[in-house]
Amino acid sequence: MQWVTGAYASWRGHVIVCGLHGVGLRIVEQLSLSGVPAVVVDDNPDLRLARILIGWGVPHIAGSSRVGETLAEAGLAGAAAVVCALEDDLHTLETALLTRELRADVRVVVQLGNPAVGRALAGIAVSVLDVAGLSAPSVVAACMQSGAQEIRLDGARFFATRTLAPRSASLRELYGSLAPIAVVPAGGGDVEVCPGRDHLVAAGDAVTLIGTPDELRAAGVTGRHDQPAGARSAPSRQLRYLRHARHLAVSLLRAADRRLATALVALFAVLVTSTVVLRLAFHLPGAHRIPLLDAAYFAVETVTTVGYGDFSFRGQAPWLMAGAICLMLLGALFVAVFFAMLTNTLVSRRIEESLGRQRITGLSGHVLVIGLGAVGMEVARLLVAAGADVVVVEKSESNRHLGQARALGLPVVIADATQPQTLESVSLASAAAVAVLTSDDLANLETGLAVRDQLGPRWGSTPVVLRIFDPQLARSVRRNFGFTFVRSTAALAAPWFVGAALGLDVLNTFYVGDEPLLVARLTVSAGGGLNGLAMRDLAARTRVLALSRAGEEENLEHPPRRGTRFRAGDQAYLIGPYEELLAVLRRDLPAPQAADLVARQLD
Repeated sequence: MQWVTGAYASWRGHVIVCGLHGVGLRIVEQLSLSGVPAVVVDDNPDLRLARILIGWGVPHIAGSSRVGETLAEAGLAGAAAVVCALEDDLHTLETALLTRELRADVRVVVQLGNPAVGRALAGIAVSVLDVAGLSAPSVVAACMQSGAQEIRLDGARFFATRTLAPRSASLRELYGSLAPIAVVPAGGGDVEVCPGRDHLVAAGDAVTLIGTPDELRAAGVTGRHDQPAGARSAPSRQLRYLRHARHLAVSLLRAADRRLATALVALFAVLVTSTVVLRLAFHLPGAHRIPLLDAAYFAVETVTTVGYGDFSFRGQAPWLMAGAICLMLLGALFVAVFFAMLTNTLVSRRIEESLGRQRITGLSGHVLVIGLGAVGMEVARLLVAAGADVVVVEKSESNRHLGQARALGLPVVIADATQPQTLESVSLASAAAVAVLTSDDLANLETGLAVRDQLGPRWGSTPVVLRIFDPQLARSVRRNFGFTFVRSTAALAAPWFVGAALGLDVLNTFYVGDEPLLVARLTVSAGGGLNGLAMRDLAARTRVLALSRAGEEENLEHPPRRGTRFRAGDQAYLIGPYEELLAVLRRDLPAPQAADLVARQLD
């Protein structure tokens, strides 16, 4: 495709992308790879990103998207959609409102993290998406290693479940009519996406299947889908409370310094000594010795200077009365010192928690979340909801999400996670998983390498998830440093924006090996290319999971057969790589829209 110059006001069927930083670049990339024309509007682009646009042949307008003339120059009159992926929520809101005012029928998709503003925009037919909310489930799935991810299709519960092939055979022999989604060879190699049921697998190959809990159970595939919805919440919450109580007790014991222990031992010694002396030397009226329990009670009463009047030193031997005076003075001193030190320990620990400088002890099997941005906060929230213990490490004391994290009861440590002392202080050696989620690729890589170094022999068995924005860097990190879980939040979220802009309703995204897959819903157009098409004629890397027939919405046809044909108005639930799903969407476009799209590609 050649570099496009000139005005774009006459374009038809293209997508205007406002904002190039972050997820904006990934949106443009996926539009470009899918053959969908795009015009980028950004008044302050990064020069490196602008050069990437030139390489893709995507035009860029250096103007503000909050000005009507700029949107008109970008061809708003004929655009199929406008995607607002600006870094500032206020600028995003202004652009969305202006776009809706200038053209009421165009699709508007925006990136917003504020739910209240999002609900307000949804009321004027604006699609609101949040990168953190869209990408966090994939990170959580990698950390938890559950092997199953829940997917809702028309209200019905399905699970994408990973299992290992027990022997060499075809997928049909092993799993019957279950829909195979992907096969990852045990010996390495490319992921086979949406293979046929007659595909041969070897023992140990990782097979991802999708089906209802009953179907998976009948095929002998076990996992998290065996539990009813919500079954894990109550026991997980109780277990979490017990773990936090144990963690608090151990932390307090470790926080107690030697001086406090010394004061406690001295106080205890005074009480024991005075109890023994009273038992042997104190006489009750009638020349009876005081019982041992009464002696202990009287000693505590004397040391604490409570003086309830139960016992008195009047009439006792002079040396015992003099000893009682010393005991009261000494006891008051030791009690005051002990409680002063205990108060100091509790207050110091509270200050350390508030400033994020405490040492995490007594925890094992927890998940470390490094970086408390929007993505890190959402990942921590989902992990807590899943019953996991979470410890957060954040470098900045002024992070705006600290209040939310502490409201969830999460321990937050303010420190540099690249330092070995920091990783030791958060009990990395006993952590179940680590998610490195700052917004800086190089900082994430540096932290990930420090984590790998500190894990030592546990490196191969502990999931470490790295957030890497740049796809080339992500491939290099995966290949050269052995990181299995390298995730780009922008790449995970971009298909949702592209799908919403083009009329494809993305429902879920998840990784199979290194391959990101999408689950999406498509309404078959009356004049499109899918109407009357048989399932067998779809692309090989795309699978129809279920069909909701027009006029029969209550009945979900699952799984559809190879000879089943689409009908206008049907809702088809598809799974596959995003470029394949977008190809299906383009195929379903009515003839005039498809012609416009082809004309733009040939321009």
